[in-house]
Formats: sequence, C-alpha cells, structure tokens
Amino acid sequence: MKELLLSYTRYNHWANEKICFKLTGLPAELLDKQVKSSFDTIRKTLYHLWDAELIWYERIKGFSFDKWPSESFNGDIVEAVQLLLTNSNRFSDMVSTEGDEFISKTISYKNMEGKEFNNPVWQLIMHCMNHSTFHRGQIVTMLRQFDVKDIPGTDLILYFRSI
Repeated sequence: MKELLLSYTRYNHWANEKICFKLTGLPAELLDKQVKSSFDTIRKTLYHLWDAELIWYERIKGFSFDKWPSESFNGDIVEAVQLLLTNSNRFSDMVSTEGDEFISKTISYKNMEGKEFNNPVWQLIMHCMNHSTFHRGQIVTMLRQFDVKDIPGTDLILYFRSI
C-alpha cells in the first residue's frame, strides 16, 4: 500500500507541476475568463485544488477547517501555484516518512459543516489525489475552450514513462 500511495502522491505533484507551469504563463484575463464548470474560472479551479489538498492534508494531521483557505488569499497566480505545489509535495513526504501503521490507521475528522467522519488515512489520500485529477481535467477542458496550445499531458501513464 505504501508504495502505491507514494507513486500516486508523486504523480499528483508531477501533474500539478505540469498544469501550474502552463498556468503561470497565461494572462490574468484568461485565468479569470468565465466558463460553465464546477468553478467558473481557471483561477477558481486552481484555488479549489489548493484548498482541497491543504484541507485533506491537515485533516489527516488532526486539524479541521471551517472555511476555505483561499478565501483570505490575496496573492498572485505564482504565489498560489507555489502554495499548491508545496502542499502537494507534503503528501509524498508524509507517505514516505510514515509507517504502514499510520497509513492504515482510521482517523476521525470533520468536514466544513462540522460533521464527523471516520476513514483510514490511505482512503483519504487516495480520495484527495483522485479529486485533484478530476479538477486538473477541468482546467485542461477550460484551456482547450480558450484555444490555448501546448497543454501538457498529465495522464498517469505519462508520469510512469517519465520516471
């Protein structure tokens, strides 16, 4: 399990880097251009990725949020990207340093509404990485709708071929 989680968390960071590198080169108007999606701009979708990864990491470590971290963020896209990448790297660090007992341990946590849940750590990590993949796909779809060229591939198999 640990080896699988380490591969998946490293893939997540790699894929986030690919997308983020593309986004930091785009004009703000494109990042804030509205489109029908879960979050109506690329910037909001990226912020959601950062929010979710931070929230899930902190839940695993025993802290619960009652508001989205990005609500108080006033930085630019470069700063947002750095925050996301720093946090996504923390997942790989956690998996590589913690033992199998920690990864298998069931923890209690609260969602944003204060409702309590119990899941093994490995399920939370898998959920978070899968969630990020979903929203990166939405970003790619938005970029295509805006006729952005040279969008990087972030498929899992591309990651495995690159290592």
